[in-house]
Amino acid sequence: MHIPDGFVNLPVAAVTGVVSAGALGYSLKKAGKELGEQSVPLLGVTAAFVFAAQMLNFPVAAGTSGHFLGALMACVLLGPWAGFLVITAVLILQALLMADVGITALGANVFNMAIIGGWLGYAVFAWLRRLLGRSSTGFLAAVAIASWLAVVLASASCALQLWMSGTTPLQLTLPAMVSVHMIIGVGEALIGTAVLAVVLRARPDLIRSLPPALRRPTLVPEAAGGASGSARWAQTRKVGVFALVALVVALALVIFVAPFASPWPDGLEKVAEDHGFADTAAEEPLWRFSPLPDYTVPAMGEGIWSTAIAGLVGVLVLVAGPGPRPGTQSRLSLTLDRDGGQRTAAAIVAQPTRSPCQDSRVPHPGNRNRGRSNGPWARWPCAWCRCPSWWA
Repeated sequence: MHIPDGFVNLPVAAVTGVVSAGALGYSLKKAGKELGEQSVPLLGVTAAFVFAAQMLNFPVAAGTSGHFLGALMACVLLGPWAGFLVITAVLILQALLMADVGITALGANVFNMAIIGGWLGYAVFAWLRRLLGRSSTGFLAAVAIASWLAVVLASASCALQLWMSGTTPLQLTLPAMVSVHMIIGVGEALIGTAVLAVVLRARPDLIRSLPPALRRPTLVPEAAGGASGSARWAQTRKVGVFALVALVVALALVIFVAPFASPWPDGLEKVAEDHGFADTAAEEPLWRFSPLPDYTVPAMGEGIWSTAIAGLVGVLVLVAGPGPRPGTQSRLSLTLDRDGGQRTAAAIVAQPTRSPCQDSRVPHPGNRNRGRSNGPWARWPCAWCRCPSWWA
């Protein structure tokens, strides 16, 4: 569904580019506020996985292939704002490094895949999640249905853009695009649901869109006076291990599987060939500085190893790329053991320059020192959150 240069005219490219740029700025702002420091590495790993999965074209019909979109999966896993950033980062890399996305159509591609496929698909998922209940089965069923619909809606949006650009009549392109992507959407639903099912079983706390009833607590500090730093380190280590496993899977996909992907044209390319507007695409990409054009290393020519190395470079760039700087630090729910009973403190979000002990809603020992300058906790870290309690 990647639109090349020449398929959309200047007005459509400009409007979709402005809308996509505005959505990018808003997503950066929102993601920076919502994501904790532990979540930022997951953005790069998720982007790397989506990039690797998009290299795996699978046959869907005679002479037609499809590939994973990943927008709905990323939005469900990381939230709609971070999910938008993941898909946008993948498309920018594909445009600049691989010349797979038309540079003039980059805004249109972001609009179709990240806004329509991601945000609109996520809205459908959120509605289905409430409708199907808060069980794990209902959650995965909502993911599957919304994943399929996200691909179909994105293909319809692409057909509308081609029609508004005067590239092809709507009555021909819309049914053709929707029909072929209804089949591709089945693969999208299977892959996205399988990935989230694995995460749901292994680390449900990493799924931001998961109902609280399905989450398992992962950070349980020790009793008052005990150090929670070790528990936090254990939590960070678990996230790192999970991210490393996901990275290894992405690397395995681009090295061992992507070189053997289906050579058939994808849904948009097949529709363009069948309806006679494939020649409107630019013969050469307008962006001529791609170091790995068409997922190959120019010095090595076309071949299995050339594709594998190009994919490896793309994965590493996405993993190493900068993510949004967290503007706040998410505070984890704390399970407290008092008088033999279990109580859970409300999870809140603290400003980066504000001590968690300054919030009276959390029963931290540091609260007893509010307004004092020489109390027993004045110069010692808080036993609950290890913050310097003299801030309180």
